[in-house]
Amino acid sequence: MAKPGLLTLTIKDKRALYLAYMPFVVNGGLFIPTGSSYSLGDEVFMLLNLVGEEEKIPVAGKVIWLTPKGAQGTAGIGVQFSDQDGGTTQKKIENYLAGALGGDKPTHTM
Repeated sequence: MAKPGLLTLTIKDKRALYLAYMPFVVNGGLFIPTGSSYSLGDEVFMLLNLVGEEEKIPVAGKVIWLTPKGAQGTAGIGVQFSDQDGGTTQKKIENYLAGALGGDKPTHTM
């Protein structure tokens, strides 16, 4: 399956955001479930819809995590946000997750 040039991710609630967010990554990042094949270092562009916001956030990034089909857990990629937005996306996500980060609940990546 060819990889899409544009990824769209809708995160409907804080629990889903907690599961997808990668706080241990410089600039922040998200795990995106996908069956498409990617390689580490691939550049991606995504439109992110967070917790009921009407506006989609455009985010550029690169693939830094792979969970292939058949592996334990959900197949997908981890995307590190580029520094182009000055940390705006990371700050917005961390505001949503205030108090939940650093918990011991498992996520899609840890």
